Amino acid sequence: MNMVRRSPATYMMLLPFFVLYMYFTFYPIVKGFIISLQDYQILGEKTFVGWQNYRQLFADPTFWASVWHTVLFTLLSVPILVIVGFLLALLVNVPMRGQTFFRAVFFMPMILSVSVVSSVWTAILGSYGGLVDALLNAIGVKQQIFWLTDSKLAWVSILLITTWWTAGFNMVLYLAGLQEIPAEHYEAATIDGANAWQRLRYITIPGLRRVTVLVVFLQIIASFKVFAQVYLVTGGGPAGATRTLIQYIYEHAFNQFLFGPGAAASYVLFAMIFIVSLLQLRLISSAEQGG
Repeated sequence: MNMVRRSPATYMMLLPFFVLYMYFTFYPIVKGFIISLQDYQILGEKTFVGWQNYRQLFADPTFWASVWHTVLFTLLSVPILVIVGFLLALLVNVPMRGQTFFRAVFFMPMILSVSVVSSVWTAILGSYGGLVDALLNAIGVKQQIFWLTDSKLAWVSILLITTWWTAGFNMVLYLAGLQEIPAEHYEAATIDGANAWQRLRYITIPGLRRVTVLVVFLQIIASFKVFAQVYLVTGGGPAGATRTLIQYIYEHAFNQFLFGPGAAASYVLFAMIFIVSLLQLRLISSAEQGG
């Protein structure tokens, strides 16, 4: 530490990173907040309007509907993705032939781009010719099911797509946590007569406490930022039933060129994620102290 403090060359080497960080990260945050307080026109005047954009935002029913859709998706997706990731990790952690193959298969969807995932699942779930409808027709189900255009089934479809696409990432985190639990704990429990369920309950789950806290809050933040798969699969429909907060921001800022209200909505989302992040740090710290 003393060498770092005494060496001017150290600061000179850190300076380019610091300048780039301030310009590409810190400056856009400050600039975006300034825009949220303005009637911002790209080619016209930038008029300061104070908190007017925020007041209009909070009076907009569409905004609150978008917030609710985002919260609803988070409440539904986080438990599913955490549990599925945990179960997949347990499955691929069992010694068996082809273990590496199954690990790769479960993680592979994660490397696909959202556009590819959305295109594939649109073809699978699409009405009048989709793969699922064709299979149902083959077994005698003739009733047409509108997976992507029914307001309730659209959310089910989005949850299915998101789980298939991203659960592999949580699996990898849990798998790393499983491999850190000493094998001696399981051996001692087996000698003492513990069955598989007791080993899972009293060794595995407590041993993954810190990993679970990390996975849950990473998933919460990711779910709050949901946009691409919803926009590409349903377009926010039907009738805005799946419009999320980021889509609301996108439509205002880049479709209607209402940059002030769009920036204001983005800072509401920023505040939500910031609060969740603070809670995450607090719980991780508590888990580390307790562990």
